[in-house]
Amino acid sequence: MNLVGQLLHDEDVLLDVDVANKDELLKVIAHLLASRHGLAEAQVLESLRAREKLGSTALGQGVAIPHARMDQVREPAGVFVRTKQPIPFDAPDGKPVSKVLALLVPKEANMQHLQLLADAAGSFSDEALREGLGRCSQCEEARRLIAEWDEAAGRGDTPANARGT
Repeated sequence: MNLVGQLLHDEDVLLDVDVANKDELLKVIAHLLASRHGLAEAQVLESLRAREKLGSTALGQGVAIPHARMDQVREPAGVFVRTKQPIPFDAPDGKPVSKVLALLVPKEANMQHLQLLADAAGSFSDEALREGLGRCSQCEEARRLIAEWDEAAGRGDTPANARGT
């Protein structure tokens, strides 16, 4: 199981969330992270917004990885949200975003933060994984696809479930 997969539980996944823009999405993410990890929702939202002000966390290809380092976070936390409709996110390729992995890490966890971001970026750069996540109908399936993605299995090759075979 990859680093991101170790963070996610079925309850950390939301599918087909109906939001119109980035700020509405960040509010949903902040609520989920705060409720799942005993954090103050306003602080989570402000941390995510502050990071977005530095530059969009959209990677392109319909994916964004909003993230923040927070003093209140003791262990890394993450959630995956797929929006009902793609939303503008200031992506480098200009495409709207529908697949979002949000991460929180302890303020002092520089290396851990970078490793999680690298793992997330690697997995979400895989077209088969993105397509598989677009087809999921259940949160458990989406979490499993993310958790089972393995770069070493072929540099972008995902488990058979993600390819629909």
